[in-house]
Amino acid sequence: MVLEDNSHKKDILLPLVGLDIGTTKVSVVVGECDANNELEIIGVGNHPSHGLKRGVVVNIEKTVNSIQNAVEKAEHMSGYEIKEVIVGIAGGHIKGMNGYGMVTLRDKEVTTNDIERVMESANALLIPAEREIIHAIPQNYTVDRESGIKDPLGIHGLKLEADVHIVTGDVTSARNIIKCIEMSGMTSADMVIEQIASSEAVLTQDEREIGVAMIDFGGGTCDIAVFMNGSVKYTESITLGGDHLDRDIAFGFSVSLPDARKLKENHGVAMMMQDEMPSDEKIEVTSASGHSPRRITKRDLAMIIQMRMEEIFMLVKKEFLKQSFIGMLPAGVVLTGGGSKMRDMTALAEMVLEMPVRIGIPRDVNGLTDIITDPIYSTGVGLIKYASVNRELGVSGGGLTQKNVFTRMKGWFNEFF
Repeated sequence: MVLEDNSHKKDILLPLVGLDIGTTKVSVVVGECDANNELEIIGVGNHPSHGLKRGVVVNIEKTVNSIQNAVEKAEHMSGYEIKEVIVGIAGGHIKGMNGYGMVTLRDKEVTTNDIERVMESANALLIPAEREIIHAIPQNYTVDRESGIKDPLGIHGLKLEADVHIVTGDVTSARNIIKCIEMSGMTSADMVIEQIASSEAVLTQDEREIGVAMIDFGGGTCDIAVFMNGSVKYTESITLGGDHLDRDIAFGFSVSLPDARKLKENHGVAMMMQDEMPSDEKIEVTSASGHSPRRITKRDLAMIIQMRMEEIFMLVKKEFLKQSFIGMLPAGVVLTGGGSKMRDMTALAEMVLEMPVRIGIPRDVNGLTDIITDPIYSTGVGLIKYASVNRELGVSGGGLTQKNVFTRMKGWFNEFF
């Protein structure tokens, strides 16, 4: 009888679908909960991304075409028709800040209404007219003088305080993503900033507790999230990514952007290692101007890549210094995203950031593990892990529209964290 009920439940539950619309690629990950309520990946689909720049839609038609192609591949592999997705949002327009709220307790005991009031109090910041609050993520609560409380509901006291991480974004950018999804014949159930989604896929709870930084290295941006005491403390987006490496290589060797990307993927290293790369080893390249093929050294290629990568990690370090995170992250840094796969990336990051670095891949999922245990799927897997948590909590979808996108988004993270 129990088996029959579980089977029936599986039949009526729609699959969970994560849609990662990146600057370089569109990635779709399809998952469902198995009989043991564990997440199983049953399909993926990828397609080159055309129409985005630094995570922002700049061409609606090209973006829709890229989404449709990636979705079609995921549908073919999973056997499901995809109608609803949870989508990631990223880009230089995403900004994080920390806020503080305080209210008095009317009933001398913390109620759900008190928690809502203190969150609204924390959100009462001066936000520019062109921006909206996307997420308000509670970090910890204080009741009277007792701090570090994760769930204050029911605790007796006179005053409730909350430290909150607030994420803002450009309204137009979010609505354009929703529009592209609707034009692709689907609805978006939820929207999550991508570094938070990726962190859900690659970080352990221990890392979140003791202090860790995650850097999602994408094509157009490096998205950062810092966790301490189990909560997100900081989010930021640096508008440099893998595409900038491609342009540097194309300019340095007078090759096309597609050829520059192939050079990076096939021969690129993030840091010149004397014992691994002889200076006279050469690669043949085709000139973008149509001239005869030339030969370049791997050392010259590595030099161009290392200069740009050092710049990116120095910008990250500058942010960490500004926020006083240096020496406060015992778990170090977790790199993920497609840009993290380059050889010797962790060695370079450790040298610049002066802390331990590891590569993060999706964890704690079943199914197509031979495919999705790859940093390029961190955001997609993280999105459906997030959706799985919300499904267990009974948070309904209903579909985002361009009009209600921000109204829906503000409350999601109260359930998630």
